[in-house]
Amino acid sequence: MGRAIEDADFSARSIQQFQQRLDADLEALAAVLKRPGFGRGARTFGAELELYIVNGQGRPVGRNAEIQEKVDDPQVTLELNRYNLEYNLTPVRLKGRPFSSTETQISDAIGRLSEVAQEYGAVVVPIGILPTLKRRDFGPSNMTDLKRYHCLTERLANLRGKLFSIKINGEEPVELRSRDLTLEGANTSLQLHYRVEPSAYARTFNAVQMATPLVLGIACNSPFMIGRRLWHETRIPLFKHAIDGYTRDLRDAHLPSRVDFGNGWVREGVYELFAENVYLHPPLLPICSDENPERVIKSGEVPELFELKLHQGTVWPWNRAIYDSCGKGHLRIELRALPAGPSACDMMANAALLIGLTEGLAPQMERLIPAMPYQTLVYNFYRAAQLGMGAKLLWPREDGGGFDELTPVELVRRLLPLAETGLSAIGIDAEESKYYLDLIRERLEAGTNGAGWQLRQFARLHRNMPRHLALSKLMREYMENSRHNLPIAQWKDIE
Repeated sequence: MGRAIEDADFSARSIQQFQQRLDADLEALAAVLKRPGFGRGARTFGAELELYIVNGQGRPVGRNAEIQEKVDDPQVTLELNRYNLEYNLTPVRLKGRPFSSTETQISDAIGRLSEVAQEYGAVVVPIGILPTLKRRDFGPSNMTDLKRYHCLTERLANLRGKLFSIKINGEEPVELRSRDLTLEGANTSLQLHYRVEPSAYARTFNAVQMATPLVLGIACNSPFMIGRRLWHETRIPLFKHAIDGYTRDLRDAHLPSRVDFGNGWVREGVYELFAENVYLHPPLLPICSDENPERVIKSGEVPELFELKLHQGTVWPWNRAIYDSCGKGHLRIELRALPAGPSACDMMANAALLIGLTEGLAPQMERLIPAMPYQTLVYNFYRAAQLGMGAKLLWPREDGGGFDELTPVELVRRLLPLAETGLSAIGIDAEESKYYLDLIRERLEAGTNGAGWQLRQFARLHRNMPRHLALSKLMREYMENSRHNLPIAQWKDIE
């Protein structure tokens, strides 16, 4: 997104030209997808982990640019707010022991970044939303000084025609306004990249959608915003409210949001997901490349489709289609709903469960789709984010005839054998599968996740101390447990 943005032109003519290039890229994508052998190859699994930089009291430290410069690692990138970093993990083959390999990468990256951060009295920590954030931690002075972030703020503000506003209900409702995107920057996640062959894309994407609410419900780790108790996964409404480019009148017309859980089941394949975003959402960053995709295709090469990929990067569904022109080209699904943290092992257990359920459910999607109206699936997603392990989700009955109403805990417990079957089908070692799914079983038995632990500790601590001290003490214990890579099910109550 940062490419050529210094010279970006946001005139009406430039936007029209960019739209024309998007249409040409869509035609080129259709041609590439018809090419024999495109996208075939070994399954891979990669991830992007967003992290907070915090001091010993669990408060944010705005030193991301300095830490990035000192660590001198091309896999470290700057996030929207100055107290956040992203680490781009090396993709691994989705076979054998990919989750333990990625867990090692995560632990090593956090260790190296924290070592550098110590020069600024800080460490890095994975957590969905930092509980100790205050209103003063947002605003222009807290934004990373990169042109792409300033451009995004300006373009989204122009679409909305007013301030960015956040209104989230919960135990302690929050309403905030901002002139920039730094409220959205409070969110940190583990974004998984899952390579899928074109012929299997529709059923795999649908299976990912089906499984996401279940895994989200037992993975919640963001119950606070500016110290207020909101949703168990407050990232979900916060991101939507902070980014949505529509005014209230247009939202009331039920036009699609740039942040959503999709517009329906995928019918044919990946093309329709890209086409939806081109036709439904106006361009934000109308930057054109010099590529002639038609000429590239005629030469037998794989086009970059720069404009299409750039536009796709300015629409944020919770599961997003990815086209990659590297090598002979391939397709991925970016799974964006899961929070960062609490520990590296927890994040990989979530990943193993989500991919295992996806692979287990995919062969059943022909039966499941008629039994699950898409709006019911969307309902499941938002209820899981709001209430976490205690949500009541709707799931098609095995014998037909309506739905069972079950919690994510009950559903995941029922479907764990299916997840194990799914992992086995793609060549995951039995020991690897057992280890990570056992972490999930342990979490289900303990009846807690990151959000539950945080809320429980806050309730205990706040009885005897002011809110800010309770949150600070909560964060100190969180940082210690996370640093030791202790599974959330084994985290003790704070004495």
